[in-house]
Amino acid sequence: MKKNLLASTASMCLALAVSSPVLADGHGVDLTLCWAAWDPANALVELSRDFEEQSGHNMNFEFVPWPNFADRMLNELNSGGGLCDLMIGDSQWIGGGAEQGHYVQLNDFFDANGISMDDFIPATVTGYSEWPKGTPNYWALPAFGDVVGWTYRRDWFEREDIRAAFSAEYGRELGVPQTLDELRDIAQFFQGREIDGTTVYGAAIYTERGSEGITMGVTNALYNYGFEYENPDQPYDLEGFVNSEGAIAGLEFYRDLYETATPPGSSNWYMGENIDAYKSGQVAMQMNFAFIWPGVNADPNVGGDRSGYFPNPAGPAGQFAQLGGQGISVVSYSDNQDAALEYIQWFAQPEVQARWWELGGYSALNAVVEDPDFASSQPYAQTFLDSMAIVKDFWADPAYAELLLAMQARVHNYVVAGEGTAEEALDGLVGDWVEVFEDEGKL
Repeated sequence: MKKNLLASTASMCLALAVSSPVLADGHGVDLTLCWAAWDPANALVELSRDFEEQSGHNMNFEFVPWPNFADRMLNELNSGGGLCDLMIGDSQWIGGGAEQGHYVQLNDFFDANGISMDDFIPATVTGYSEWPKGTPNYWALPAFGDVVGWTYRRDWFEREDIRAAFSAEYGRELGVPQTLDELRDIAQFFQGREIDGTTVYGAAIYTERGSEGITMGVTNALYNYGFEYENPDQPYDLEGFVNSEGAIAGLEFYRDLYETATPPGSSNWYMGENIDAYKSGQVAMQMNFAFIWPGVNADPNVGGDRSGYFPNPAGPAGQFAQLGGQGISVVSYSDNQDAALEYIQWFAQPEVQARWWELGGYSALNAVVEDPDFASSQPYAQTFLDSMAIVKDFWADPAYAELLLAMQARVHNYVVAGEGTAEEALDGLVGDWVEVFEDEGKL
């Protein structure tokens, strides 16, 4: 982060501080913030020290590894537990958090404290804050913008011997792929190739079945081939949209990419496995959420100019990427809601958001990402902006967990286990989802 990006937000922060009540009231409480256990959480601990100093409150943190995060925290919410005062919950939780009474609605608080959702990246407001979608009903403040993108071995792509071999085989220059077909060509080109005496592979992609992994991966192909969750003109009308001809072709693409261009034994990989494969020099490219990019950039083996970053490439039906990221909510079962709201107010300040980006968090505040110096502040900053402009998200319906489990099973059985056809997998998924929505009384 360049210093002038921080400085450019300082005046806005000063104005907010002058018009806002002093946080510290002499009655500090212990607040617990619940989130996943990953690098951004460590950055948030560092960031929150300033809040403790200003407010007099003490911050505690409950961080749970991603594979167990949903089960652990949704059980906590569903039981009405008092562990968490603040929850940075996944984007798909927002419907359940609102309808089941887990989260405090924040509209009145935002209005009273001059916090406007117009000040945040629109996709993050829709994805992390709104329920019902498309309505000005807010249950979270956008906390961590995230999206699936790609990391690639820029040093390999720039080697003259590799470039010559690629050009001879494909008749074009080796460069950042603009389409999914180009990405597959590049991944297949590197598959099994020897570089400096080591056999390498094309790409690490999401294949994990147990939580959400393969769904968060395959959608980056499905969206770009024409998959839709429902009829845009008739909610919960799925037939011909989930299983359209384009969606079938997208699922076939993902299976082909898995079968022809990924490392052996990568049948159950998600974020951690992809990071390990990339940093250890096994793959030329990796699919992963943007949160990993600061760590890649700093890595002694693949960091700096040795790596580059690009948005999910386009397909026949357009260019989209799977939204990640989370909003921060006040838990309705908390006995410390006033202090939790103070944290929300503090976190929303432009200077805090600029510091959040500097530490490795992904701010969704327009004042940060639209600053003229933002795009050059990190090697991956422009890719983050480009990627956040093309996002789509999974269902945020209160029944999202049942919807997700069905998709995980159908897609994994086809892509990884090789069972049946893509059409059969998506037809089966339509049936699964129709059953879920019938049980919900929405069909």
